[in-house]
Amino acid sequence: MAGLAESGSNPDVDLLYDINGLAKDAPHWFDRVMEFVGEWGLLVAMVLLLVGCWWTVRRRADADAASSVAALVWAPLAAGIAVLVNIPIRGFVERPRPFVDHQGLDVLIGGKTDFSFVSDHATLTMAMGVGLFVADRRFGLAGIGIALLEGFCRVYMGVHYPTDVVGGFALGTAVALLLSPLAMVLLTPLTAAVERSPRAGRLIRARGTARSGRETLIPGARAEHAEERDLAA
Repeated sequence: MAGLAESGSNPDVDLLYDINGLAKDAPHWFDRVMEFVGEWGLLVAMVLLLVGCWWTVRRRADADAASSVAALVWAPLAAGIAVLVNIPIRGFVERPRPFVDHQGLDVLIGGKTDFSFVSDHATLTMAMGVGLFVADRRFGLAGIGIALLEGFCRVYMGVHYPTDVVGGFALGTAVALLLSPLAMVLLTPLTAAVERSPRAGRLIRARGTARSGRETLIPGARAEHAEERDLAA
């Protein structure tokens, strides 16, 4: 591609042109789909995944439902904190968007006038993906997959360098993991208190599932226990 000659020996810029070059070769409608997916679609998908994980966790009869829901609450909180941490980082690095310094990029979305490093979208999605992984590995792996796709989309759209995305992944992961122990210490008692509430407890454990600390018996076992009590009497 023509842009490669302008990038010199910088592998970050080379990879930017390689990935963004796919947008030039793709049909117009596909670029419009990627624009929506990369800007909003994957963020919405991450929220829906978070809701799906919560729905699954609350329907289990596990004794640690409160801690699992606490981990789910931490996921979006970690994403918000990571983005706040990114504000001074962007101001300190002051890296222009790639289309400012490099010609020939196919920029799919305009209006990006802020600095490039690190990517907020990559930070948000990876923080939520790692937070989901703390709560449930299956949903967490799906969330991390969404984050990786988000990072690819940001480079494909021509609004971030690959290292902007990698930096976002590192920041989101660091905040979600390093602050997770403190967050669980603070959030688990709150979700446990909600679980004990007659009405709000459904947010932690679905109706019909046993709460932690209570004996759970299947119908047949209940009958046997009733017979044992009658014989003992």
